Amino acid sequence: MNRSVLSALLAAALFGASTPFAKVLTGEVSPVLLAGLLYLGSGVGLTLVRLVRARGWSPSGLLPTDWPWLLGAILFGGVLGPVALLFGLTSTSGSVASLLLNLEAVLTAVIAWFVFRENAGHRIVLGMAAIVAGGLVLSWPAGKTDVSDWAGPMAIALACLCWAIDNNLTRKVSAADALFVAGSKGIIAGTVNCFLALSLGAMMPNTVIVLATMSIGLLGYGVSLVLFVIALRGLGTSRTGAYFSTAPFIGAAVALALLGESTDPSFWLAAGLMGLGVCLHLTEHHEHEHVHGPLEHAHIHTHDAHHQHQHAFEWDMDIAHAHWHEHVAIAHKHPHFPDIHHRHTH
Repeated sequence: MNRSVLSALLAAALFGASTPFAKVLTGEVSPVLLAGLLYLGSGVGLTLVRLVRARGWSPSGLLPTDWPWLLGAILFGGVLGPVALLFGLTSTSGSVASLLLNLEAVLTAVIAWFVFRENAGHRIVLGMAAIVAGGLVLSWPAGKTDVSDWAGPMAIALACLCWAIDNNLTRKVSAADALFVAGSKGIIAGTVNCFLALSLGAMMPNTVIVLATMSIGLLGYGVSLVLFVIALRGLGTSRTGAYFSTAPFIGAAVALALLGESTDPSFWLAAGLMGLGVCLHLTEHHEHEHVHGPLEHAHIHTHDAHHQHQHAFEWDMDIAHAHWHEHVAIAHKHPHFPDIHHRHTH
């Protein structure tokens, strides 16, 4: 399996698995403060990992022109999205909210296809449709639901739009250090949400609950986001979003296995649809003659067809490494995804 695909599925697994555990904490922590602590745990934990890994501070790989993209992603995905979701949940049932959250994958793909002109073949479109259909089956209300008050559902739809924008903006900085991107998002968004919650009168829980919440945030939001950024780097936005949209199924499976929740035929129908969607994506073949223009950036790489540059330092040819490097113009043909080296038009 492609490493980027595996990263996207692992990101979905961590995020999906974190949801049942976070749900257990909702009775102990106010929703806005819970969101803040989850993000803060992500940001603090990833920043510490990055400092230990590099034995100090190291360059992020971001260009000056990348910062507006990152700050925009933090604003939409870390601040506005959670606030809109929490506002919507105050007047929307959980079943309707779960149903509406499937909009994120759809809106992510639509923005990627029509705004950023990301390529999508028929297998990608059909695979996305199957995965989203699985999410709809999984979260479809079992009984009659009152949706007469549209303020809540519209707020949740707005949250999905914010996260879709976040996903597409994050792709623009996916070549940078994924730990820095995810850690920065966690620290800034977590600080803003915690400050907002405390300003609204929320009470800080005891130390054990704070540490438990931040630990869940580190894995379910932090490590998950790092893997998501790595997947964006290799797959593009719509494909990564499609794989990540399997998170609700994974969350339901974890709740079933660990929390003793029951299942019904819709669970297995959703699993089949999502599995079909993933298979359609895995069997995609996209190949044509394309041109690479001159490009300079830094990211982890090995010396493949796109990396034939020289080094001013000693290095092991078999080890992946990261440094600032230049790509010369080249035209060739091979199977590829819309990754950081293949953002051409079709």
